[in-house]
Amino acid sequence: VGSRASDADRATVRALFETVGVVVDLDEEQIDALGTISGSGPAYVYLLIEELARAAESKGFSSDQARLLVEQTFIGACALLEASGEDPRELRRQVTSPNGTTERAIAVLQDADLGALFGRATDAALVRSRELAAGAS
Repeated sequence: VGSRASDADRATVRALFETVGVVVDLDEEQIDALGTISGSGPAYVYLLIEELARAAESKGFSSDQARLLVEQTFIGACALLEASGEDPRELRRQVTSPNGTTERAIAVLQDADLGALFGRATDAALVRSRELAAGAS
């Protein structure tokens, strides 16, 4: 809601948006960055699901089995994240046995610098958002 909006206007807009999700107050200059996370974020999640399902298929699961296994894994992990209120890092620690299979897999992902990759991806989305705002096609 813009700076000229009254408190009543803000309350009305907040109540409207709260019917469909959580409302986060942001400064106007954060809107483009928000799009790189919440706007594009579902596509990032779907890509992770696609790739994990592809890996499952390479391990002998049918495409239907792979999709079901991966979807349920994401649903369960997100449900636990929401219900527990725990930091994702702590939940990851709790499900990663020392010297176990998960620890080995996480090490591979960390060696690939997944964090930097997400940084570059969201930076690219932000650049494109600003290009589009400036009228680029």
